[in-house]
Amino acid sequence: MVVPLEVEDLTFAYDGRAVLRGVSFRLMPGEVLGLIGPNGAGKSTLVRLAAGFLRPGWGTVRLFGRPPTQWPPRELARHVALVPQGAYIPPTFTVWESAMLGRTPYLGFLGVPREADRAAARRALEWVGMADQTDRLIGELSGGERQRVLLARALAQEPRCLLLDEPTTHLDIHHQVAVLTLIRRMAVECGIAVLVVLHDLNLAATFADRLALLVDGALVALGDPKEVLRRERLTAIYGNAVAVFPRPDDGGRPAILPRVA
Repeated sequence: MVVPLEVEDLTFAYDGRAVLRGVSFRLMPGEVLGLIGPNGAGKSTLVRLAAGFLRPGWGTVRLFGRPPTQWPPRELARHVALVPQGAYIPPTFTVWESAMLGRTPYLGFLGVPREADRAAARRALEWVGMADQTDRLIGELSGGERQRVLLARALAQEPRCLLLDEPTTHLDIHHQVAVLTLIRRMAVECGIAVLVVLHDLNLAATFADRLALLVDGALVALGDPKEVLRRERLTAIYGNAVAVFPRPDDGGRPAILPRVA
């Protein structure tokens, strides 16, 4: 089996300041791996390295068996889609035009979309609940709506690996759950490998198969949410006492609550 994403002994620094130190893990087809950790832990940098936007200082990143630099960009974009933090779409673009941007790797020399391209964009907008908003301008949308359009653009690429940096930013709880439910369904039904950065530990515990906990650039825990989200560990890392309870309605997955002195 070809591994969608493999990170081995990954190290990276900005201007001599270490951001990632010796990080190693594998992301398998159909798996949702949640990347968690305090602010400044290196999560966004790791996602950009995984997407090939940055080059490792040491160690390796392999996407479907090859380093990102060995992929032709258009071919890589047919396999891997990225939704970064703060991604920009021109405000004068419509929702439809924005979703169609995800089909760019598939367009021919003249850039004329085929029916298959339009169908992929329609499906992506239906998945994120924006199919009835196709004529609206990006500049008219709320932050949460723009976030869903960004996800639709990525899904329109029909990727086999999806890299998401805080995709629930600006979303209310209803849309947070809807988006993460969709991502999990895409992983299970389509075999897409998903690496997703999440700050909300309860969402991470609910929707991820495994969690990778980054602290100061090092991977300090990797595994089942019940093993990673331990009370003593979270209290020490986040500097705030927490209570961790097994959820009887969800197979014992942990629920985390802060303790107020």
